[in-house]
Amino acid sequence: MKPARFDHLLPTSLEDALAMLAEHAPDGRVLAGGQSLVPMMNFRLARPTVLVDLNKIPDLAYIRDAGDHLAIGAMTRERAIENSDLVRAASPLLHDATLHIGHLPIRSRGTIGGSISNADPAAEYPATALALDATLVAQSVRGERPIAASDFFDGVMTTTLEVDEILTEIRVPKAPPGSGAALVEIARRHGDFALAGVAAQITLEDDRVTDIRLAACGVGPGPIRLTGAENILRDGGLTDTALAAAGRAAADAADPDGDVHATASYRRKMAGVMTRRAVEKAARRAGGAA
Repeated sequence: MKPARFDHLLPTSLEDALAMLAEHAPDGRVLAGGQSLVPMMNFRLARPTVLVDLNKIPDLAYIRDAGDHLAIGAMTRERAIENSDLVRAASPLLHDATLHIGHLPIRSRGTIGGSISNADPAAEYPATALALDATLVAQSVRGERPIAASDFFDGVMTTTLEVDEILTEIRVPKAPPGSGAALVEIARRHGDFALAGVAAQITLEDDRVTDIRLAACGVGPGPIRLTGAENILRDGGLTDTALAAAGRAAADAADPDGDVHATASYRRKMAGVMTRRAVEKAARRAGGAA
C-alpha cells in the first residue's frame, strides 16, 4: 500500500523544525528513522498531513559524557549506541538493550528518540529508559521541558509529549560501581519484538542487593516498572525464595493482551520467567552469586 498524501518538510536546524511543527500541529508528525512511522503510514494506520523530517539536523545526533549521566541526542542511530565504548562502560543496560533491537539495517537507520517517542509496548528502549529513571528532554517553541521516564509513557504508543514538542535528548544516569545489567527477552524469531522482556540493573555489596531496577516490555499497554519485584529482592536478596517471589510479583504486575503470537496467560507467565533470568544474569555480571 501507499501512504495518504502528505507534505514533506526538511528543516536544517532545530529552531526551524520546532517552528514548522508548531505551525502544522496537530496534523504534523516528526520523522526520525522512520522504522515504525513509515510502515504505519503505508498501511494508513497513521495519516499525518505534514512530516517534519529531522534527518538534516546534525546537532541532534551525539553521545556525551555529562558527569553523572550520559546525554544522548534523539537522532542518534541505534547502531552508534551499539558501537559506543562510552555507552558500553557507563550504561551497560542501554548497550545490552540495543543488541536486542531488530536487525542491523534497522539499527543502522532507527534512532533512540524515535523508538522512545513511538512508545511501542514491546520495544526495548522504553522499558530501559523506565528502568534507569532516564530524563527525556522535550522542546517546543515555548522552550525546554524535562520529563521523567515514569511520566512520559501514557498507554499504547502514546506519550505525554505535546503535539508541538520534539524529544531532543535522552539523559541516562550512569551505572553505579558494583552494578551489573541485562535485558532478557523471549521472541518468536531473532529480531522480532519481544513477547515478554525484562530490563534489569542490580547493584551488589558483598552479595547484598543495595539497589535494583526492573522494567518489563511486551506485557502491558506500555513499559511496566516492576517495583513489587524490586522490593522483594532488595529485602530478601538473591535467594531462590526471593527470586521465585519476585517472579510471581512481576507476573502479577503484568497486564498483557493476547494476540496471534501469544496468549495473555503465556505473556504473564513469561514476565515472571524473564524477571528471574534478567536478575540472575545482571547479578552474575555484577560479580554476585545469583
